Amino acid sequence: MSKLSVSQGFEKKHPSLAGRLAGVRSSLFLTNPVTLCDVDEPEAAGAHSIAVARADLSIMQDVSRNDAFVYSDPACELALAGLIARIAAHGMRAPIAADPHSLSIYALADRLAQTDVPALLTGPTGAGKEVLARFIHDSSPRSGKAFIAVNCAAIPETMLEAMLFGHQKGAFTGASAGGSGLFREADGGTLLLDEIAEMPIGLQAKLLRALQEGEVLPVGATRPVKVDVRIVACANRDLPTEVAEGRFREDLFYRLNVFPIHLAPLRERPGDIAPLACAMLLRHSNPERGPHRIGAGALAMLRLHTWPGNVRELENVMRRALVMAGNSAEIGPEHIVFDAPARLNSVQEVPAPQVAEEEDPKLSNIVKLSEARAIIDTLKECNGKRIEAARRLGISERTLRYRLASYREAGMDMGAVS
Repeated sequence: MSKLSVSQGFEKKHPSLAGRLAGVRSSLFLTNPVTLCDVDEPEAAGAHSIAVARADLSIMQDVSRNDAFVYSDPACELALAGLIARIAAHGMRAPIAADPHSLSIYALADRLAQTDVPALLTGPTGAGKEVLARFIHDSSPRSGKAFIAVNCAAIPETMLEAMLFGHQKGAFTGASAGGSGLFREADGGTLLLDEIAEMPIGLQAKLLRALQEGEVLPVGATRPVKVDVRIVACANRDLPTEVAEGRFREDLFYRLNVFPIHLAPLRERPGDIAPLACAMLLRHSNPERGPHRIGAGALAMLRLHTWPGNVRELENVMRRALVMAGNSAEIGPEHIVFDAPARLNSVQEVPAPQVAEEEDPKLSNIVKLSEARAIIDTLKECNGKRIEAARRLGISERTLRYRLASYREAGMDMGAVS
């Protein structure tokens, strides 16, 4: 049963936003009850309430911590994204999402959590596999017990066996005391084996036995120890290929692959970008100063990026934007700086601006280039209509004309919009 409720005042005064929220409401797995109220309702001041107000703002949303959630256009993507971020701040088990792909994954994971079936999570680095594993644990009957994560690639091969299965005193040089091992530490709970493809093939046989028999044999011991552990494994490499090339045991693969879940890269779930960005803004911003809003122009730039670093890269970009924005009221296009020059999803349709002669690697020039790409793409979508493009970007038409003129003066190829 959902812990999110809405008041009659919210439904009456914010029907469009309430309707859009209904599409994702069942996938907001809250840990605490939350009620959405209109700002004028008495219950809006409650500890578990979020006051919502609609105002005629030149910006599209407000995600400040202490005030009501304020928006101007219920159809704007940032309105729903900002509201989801505010709801999540009250405590949510599931990763923040609004994209249909992600919502279906988390609904499936919630059902999986009610069983003890092993889960194999695949997807690129930074896509959120460990966060999903934590969600599976927190949604399961094992949530009151330990959740332990171990990166198989980060521990030397000579230590990994003892770390996982434990060891007896004197089992090897330096073992002055016995160790229980992570399997026994996670007894009754969940053990996450991250980067499972990096596990030495010799150790994979012992892991297979632990999964099949529910027992581990500590290093130096002669009797196995029973354990009750739910295993979640993560891999960012293709395990069938690893099996075919002899680097991963086929029997272990099938033992882990009972319920595979693939997390798509962030570029393939664009609906997650806005709510994640708003949530990161809430998490890292200073409540007393600095920007508490994301401008439409900045969001346009975020959506154009291909995100090779996935969610981890998005968090880097948002933290960097907060530094660049300083005490500005909102994060704008000029504050967005990517880890690498942005690549457009529609490179074939929109020619990227090119700097004539010299390329200056300074941060300010990278910002200008990224901003120019976002502006050109928006103009293309608006068929060259500057008033409409300026409205979408959240800037005035005068500012847009100034920016276009400055790009031409800098020697950028403006293509069809010159």
